[in-house]
Amino acid sequence: MSFSKISEIKSNYKFNPDDICKSLYKGACVKIKNSQKTFQVVGINPKNKVCWIREWPFDLEAKKSFSLQINEITLKTFCSN
Repeated sequence: MSFSKISEIKSNYKFNPDDICKSLYKGACVKIKNSQKTFQVVGINPKNKVCWIREWPFDLEAKKSFSLQINEITLKTFCSN
């Protein structure tokens, strides 16, 4: 299987709501509801089902992260430039 095929499979991975906390990790890139942008996970609180994300790619001078309910994440994707 080629790398591009693996990338396609992973980038189209849809979260099962029950497995979101298990599948998320710091540094993962995700898509969220009502947005076409890519975001990167910077923190996770699985007990409260909240994560903190920032827009990807990020600007080092604009440290804008925000919290989000984990169930607002629609899919996991690659962090590409």
